[in-house]
Amino acid sequence: MSAVAIPLPHTILAAPTPERWFDVACERWQELLVDHANCEKKAASTALSLIFSYPEDVTLTQRMSRLAREELRHFEQVQQLMCELEVPFVRLSPSRYVNGLRRALRKDEPARLLDLLLCGALIEARSCERFVGVAPRLHEPMRRFYAALAHSEARHGSLYLS
Repeated sequence: MSAVAIPLPHTILAAPTPERWFDVACERWQELLVDHANCEKKAASTALSLIFSYPEDVTLTQRMSRLAREELRHFEQVQQLMCELEVPFVRLSPSRYVNGLRRALRKDEPARLLDLLLCGALIEARSCERFVGVAPRLHEPMRRFYAALAHSEARHGSLYLS
């Protein structure tokens, strides 16, 4: 069996994030943190959902279990940063972006699993791209935090692709 080349997560994005997004994210950095905390919880939940939906796939469940733990650690890190910067947590409504991706999911298996994994890859790739772009524009300690998380998001995107 020959090795399959896995593309870098950002190469699967059809279009880059507009520059204006980065400007607004820096101006409204408190909202960026709140949104990020909510997204980390959702990412952990998605990994757990895959474990519950596909328990017979041992490789998938092992990878998703590790991913869920890492996403929860990221949530804790964002939450800690929010406390340090005195940013209160706010529960947000579901993302239009993710809801749009989910509406496109096929219903039959194994196509549904493939679509779920591709959605995960797209979401992680977009996060990676945005963290790389926003990190240098933010103040410390957020600059260092987002630069470090970009590497995790790239790894998560590759995990979903593989």
